Amino acid sequence: MKAFTALTGMRIRSVLTALALVVAPGIVVVGGAGEAFAVTKISHATATSMFREAGITWSSSGNCSDRNDPTCTSFEQLNLATAQGAQTLRRASGCALNVTGGTETGHASGTYSHWNGYKLDYSKYTCIGNYIKNTFTYIGLRGDGAPQWRSGSGNVYAEEGNHWDVLYYNCGGC
Repeated sequence: MKAFTALTGMRIRSVLTALALVVAPGIVVVGGAGEAFAVTKISHATATSMFREAGITWSSSGNCSDRNDPTCTSFEQLNLATAQGAQTLRRASGCALNVTGGTETGHASGTYSHWNGYKLDYSKYTCIGNYIKNTFTYIGLRGDGAPQWRSGSGNVYAEEGNHWDVLYYNCGGC
């Protein structure tokens, strides 16, 4: 049985490696526990078009969108599911939503990071704060002390003082 499990694990890794070599540009294949899923990256222009269509605004302290400038708000290389998650939040909540942080440099690193397209920061408005706190499940404090709520789809909303830091594992039911 151990040999079969090891062989199966090797085959899964081989298949994932092969898939990573043949998928289209902009698609990254990742896997865990035997499953694989694709993460589609989008451009800044595509993200802003999606946000505009949903009535989502965005701003930056530097009034710019350069991914390599921490004073900018960039959506270059944002995950499609993250942009869709923002649309879902806006439509479900009915609240104003203003994005203040995207994929630009200057955020914490890690697999599920801003830079890797999994996170967005939102302005703290009463409406959106009430929606998050009254709709999602409180799951305790993050390592840095930020209180967190988890949506039914698994996305995590952290209240970081002057903004919401949202980790999108998926589109939130789009």
